[in-house]
This record gives sequence, structure tokens and C-alpha cells, in this order.
Amino acid sequence: MRKRKTSILALLLCVSMLAAGCGKEIDQTANTVTTTTEEETEVETVEETTEPEMTERAKELLTQNPDTVGYITVEGTEVDNPVVQTTDNDYYLSVGFDGQEFRAGTVFMDYTDVFGADTDTWSENIVLYGHNMADNTMFGSLRKYRQDPSYYKDYPFITFSSNYADYTYVMVGLVITSGDADADFPYWRMEELDDKEAFDGYMSAVKEKNMIDNPIDVQYGDSLLTLSTCYSDEDNSRFIIVLRRLREGETTDELLELIQGDSEEDSSES
Repeated sequence: MRKRKTSILALLLCVSMLAAGCGKEIDQTANTVTTTTEEETEVETVEETTEPEMTERAKELLTQNPDTVGYITVEGTEVDNPVVQTTDNDYYLSVGFDGQEFRAGTVFMDYTDVFGADTDTWSENIVLYGHNMADNTMFGSLRKYRQDPSYYKDYPFITFSSNYADYTYVMVGLVITSGDADADFPYWRMEELDDKEAFDGYMSAVKEKNMIDNPIDVQYGDSLLTLSTCYSDEDNSRFIIVLRRLREGETTDELLELIQGDSEEDSSES
């Protein structure tokens, strides 16, 4: 009788251990499934925040020069150049896109500017520099707008591209100003216009010095672009073209109509 009781107890203990073992195995499996699910979720999150695809042109230019940040084309001129950016505003004054010493330099972005895939993070006013070359390379052919300000009525638009997308800008100001460090309009230090007072101050200075009667409105929150080139070594002056990026829904046709409307009215009055 005692032996039978002992056998029954042993059998119950064995069943209990097996039950405990199964329970542990199931828990481990559950943990594994949960962990896998979390990992898959993390992977999906990373994929959602991946940087957008670069343009084919940008990919090609970056293989030639890793400092490439964009490209600029000004209709009606010979400006059709890659844009670079480095850690200062001196290097590309005398270095070509290929990295070799070159008197004409390269079109470059101010080293303090923020520019990239996300337009919300850009500096409010991007500044690009290019030499005023006599052979019209770099920003040399922009003198057409200085010599005849009405030239902009026919060619007021430019295409300025990041490494990810193309953007259209319209000219709102043609200005000759001093390039001295103590100038009353240091446009090269007026790039982070992230409050209305600073933005309006910049546009007020442009309006005061503007060579054109600009019919295009500019408002705080617009994205600006300033092209800068030398005008005269004698007084260290600069010629700059100020532009704003087209807003969502705007078309070049409607803006051109505004710009050319003034000249049509003038000719009809005469």
C-alpha cells in the first residue's frame, strides 16, 4: 500500500514538473514573438524617416565634388552652374569645381547657411556668391540686369535646386550696395530672418535701394535667395539680385503678367 502511494506521488510530481516545463517554454516563445514585433516596428519607423532620394544630377555632381549642395540656372543669362558650400567664404573664391586653382572660382553658398532636403529647416535668406567675370562665366552675365534693369521684365525667373528638388524663384530686387564690413546694409549677415522684424528690415533696405519698381509682394515667411557679385573694385561695391521662392499654387505665367503689366501700361500711355 505504501509502495503504491509512493508510486502515485512520484507520478504526480513528474506530471507537475512537465507542466512547469511547458509553461516556461510557452513564456519564452511569447517573449520571442513580442521582441520580434518590436524590432519590426523599429525598422519600419526608421524607413519612414529616411532622407528623400537625390536627383540624378546631384548624384553625378557629388561624385565629382562632395561639397555640392545644389544647382542654379538663370534664364536669359549664361548662369548654369553647380553650387558648393564649405566651412568658409574664401576657399572657392579661387578654386574651381574640380578642386584645382581657378581664377574664376566657383559659385558657392555662404558657409553659415542651412540648406538641404527639408525646406522648413532652411535659412530664410540663402546667399550665393559668384565672381563678376568679364567672359560672362560664374555671375558675370548677371550684369545684364544692372546695365538695363528692365531686362528682368523678360527674364525674372531662376531655377535654384537642392540635391533633392528644383525650385523656381522670382526677382524682387536689383541692388547696388557697399561690400564693406561696416556697410549700412550687410546683406551677407542677414540670412537668419526668423522673426518678422528682421525679415521686414531686410526687405525695407532692399526696397530703399531697389533699381526696379517691384510689383511682386513679399511677406514674412517667404523663402528668399540673394545672388551676390562684385560691381566695382574702386569702392568695393556689390551688385545683388534678391528673389523669393514661388509659393504653393503660384505660376510663372501669372507673376510674369504682373511684372510685364507695368511696361504695357507705360507704352499705352505714351
